[in-house]
Amino acid sequence: MDSKYVSRIRQLGFQWETKNPFLFCVHHLDHYPKGNEEMGPAASLDGRDLGQDFTLKDGWRMYHGTKIPGFPVHPHRGFETVTVVLNGYVDHSDSMGAAGRYGNGDVQWMTAGGGMQHAEMFPLLKTDGENPLELFQIWLNFPAEKKFVEPSYKMLWSEDIPKLSLNDEAGRATEVTIVAGALEGTAGVPPTPDSWAASAENQVAIWLVKMEAGATWQIPAAAKQATRSLYYYRGERIEVDGQEIGSYRSAALDPSQRIEIRNGDGESRILLLQGRPIEEPVVQYGPFVMNTEAQIRQAFSDYRETGFGGWPWPRSDPVHERKRGRFARYPDGREETR
Repeated sequence: MDSKYVSRIRQLGFQWETKNPFLFCVHHLDHYPKGNEEMGPAASLDGRDLGQDFTLKDGWRMYHGTKIPGFPVHPHRGFETVTVVLNGYVDHSDSMGAAGRYGNGDVQWMTAGGGMQHAEMFPLLKTDGENPLELFQIWLNFPAEKKFVEPSYKMLWSEDIPKLSLNDEAGRATEVTIVAGALEGTAGVPPTPDSWAASAENQVAIWLVKMEAGATWQIPAAAKQATRSLYYYRGERIEVDGQEIGSYRSAALDPSQRIEIRNGDGESRILLLQGRPIEEPVVQYGPFVMNTEAQIRQAFSDYRETGFGGWPWPRSDPVHERKRGRFARYPDGREETR
């Protein structure tokens, strides 16, 4: 049955199309083997296009890494990244001297603002077993007035992120992890202060939804001005307002309506993105997202001239000590450990 409140059902790929104010989302799912002494894969790298390895070979990719999987130093300007790690670990290092290791439910909210460099590496910490990795990286835009704010980042630790358990009339559970936004009076951890998500009037929500077999849940209505997209990334099938959606597909939802999701026979996982659009031109070229082509050219010029503060690390793909636990060290020297 078709629904007038559900539209644009699409098959998902590695990179997902999103709706304004989001720019796109990438779903990383890699079944890495055990690690070697350098925290790279203890496996042959023959046959891989090292430096540009985006082909899923043997169940994993090296991405831009040549010894350790991940993304060595690269610049950003004009937007922010929200990195949601479901499984595995990410080592962060940036041009402000900040660093961290996070994973297994942690979220990093990073505001590139006027310009910064960072590296995101995937250290394979286990030497006696596999190192699976699953994460979402979501790009969220900035309005023109915020494009040049001071760069910053914030860790949202898994232990601090609210998780609501909601039961339907049959007692079947739906768990919603509130990365951003609010649900039934429970608000997520505040993002960086300049974020489009920092103001409740922008209706930004990033929710991870886990539904047990046969469960039903109603997404509450939001403002008509918002956009809302559902990404069904694990499971067999769900019904959204009566319309069946198969696995690994997305759908646009009418945010002004309260819409029911009915799960099929197995557990299902869903990512929901919502927000009020930024009604401004978007010009993106690689790691820069601005409002005009002239601003993009200026971004490249500024990066060549200043390096956005330079790179204080001895290598382009830094990782932290293998035994180091989860931590975040900020530019002011403050450190958090978990």
